[in-house]
Amino acid sequence: MHNFDVTIIGAGAAGLFCAGVAGQLGLKVLLVDHSEKVAEKIRISGGGRCNFTNRDTTPANFISDNPRFCRSALSRYSPRDFIALLEKHGVTFHEKHKGQLFCDRSAEDIIQVLLAESEAGHVTRWQPCSVKNIRFSASRPHGSCASSYEIDSDRGTIHCASVVVATGGLSIPKIGATDFGYRVAKQFDLPLITPRPALVPLTFDEAAWAPYAQLSGLSLPVKIEVGSKKDKIAFLEDLLFTHRGLSGPGVLQISSYWQSGTPIRLNLAPDTDVADLLSRAKATSRKLIANELAALVPSRLADTWVAQGAALGHNWARPINEATDKSLAVLAERLSNWALSPTGTEGYRKAEVTAGGVDTRALSSQTMESKQPGLYFIGEVVDVTGWLGGYNFQWAWASAFACAKGLAAKAL
Repeated sequence: MHNFDVTIIGAGAAGLFCAGVAGQLGLKVLLVDHSEKVAEKIRISGGGRCNFTNRDTTPANFISDNPRFCRSALSRYSPRDFIALLEKHGVTFHEKHKGQLFCDRSAEDIIQVLLAESEAGHVTRWQPCSVKNIRFSASRPHGSCASSYEIDSDRGTIHCASVVVATGGLSIPKIGATDFGYRVAKQFDLPLITPRPALVPLTFDEAAWAPYAQLSGLSLPVKIEVGSKKDKIAFLEDLLFTHRGLSGPGVLQISSYWQSGTPIRLNLAPDTDVADLLSRAKATSRKLIANELAALVPSRLADTWVAQGAALGHNWARPINEATDKSLAVLAERLSNWALSPTGTEGYRKAEVTAGGVDTRALSSQTMESKQPGLYFIGEVVDVTGWLGGYNFQWAWASAFACAKGLAAKAL
């Protein structure tokens, strides 16, 4: 029998950070993970440089069925706190876009900081080590705590007062993602918000997408939105055409809000009054419509766009001064408000995160402890999902810190 104050299952961003903080607060910590490597998601993120936080993080940058839940943890561990940790370890970084912070050198720098913090907390780490079963008993106190857990693992039975589940979601199964955390929640009768892929490319019907598949690799800045009136959400970001549909930062952002069966809307020239521009061009230019459009969007897209006119009953393959006002009005409206109906997403294979997860109504926003005594959930396994741009890592740090502080306070 191996005795610890707390066992943390999952050596990703949240698990590693929680282990280090809890250990340095005086707890005897065991960190286990079924994979040989730690924090693979950190290692591959941000093109290998890890977008580890966002300077501008607020609760508004997160999606949850219980949106107020994340406020407490985020307020008690801010981006500035994690930045201070990196500066203590001499890690240099830069801001790339809209508050997004990346390592100057490599994502490996973040991993080494987390490992160093764990070593400072005298954390015991077992990898690879699979957890086979978790049992709870309220009648066998461990130290000063009334709850007690026994965990069957590849390396023997573990006895501890508390268990922290930091196993992430279902995204990117090739690096070891599993539904373990959800199974633990179900075992202890904790509710789940149905998991779904998020920050993921959108796909379209193959036949309907055929005219645009040739644009694969083309990108441009757009305004992309879903919803209507009160529930409308929009982003100004880059769009990327793929063989199967759309990707790029704008699409990844909107995918977290998109619901199956609903359209998305694109403004391909968000900084331009297209109707006015075409009207003025008609009065002064003899260029082909496609050539005029090429001043607004990439020429390949302009050519493809004009070619679609015939299907709508309009001949856009002509000089702009020969086009009717009605035809140009239709063209302007379509460029400014292109409605598309995705048939699905690229799924967990391409999703950067998993939305949904353990229902936060069953968790303490102060400590991340669930209604099941001594059982905690942190990071991606929880129904808190950030926007693209470092927000999900900040949730990992904040929820892990709140959990570690809660564990230490409970052990007093």
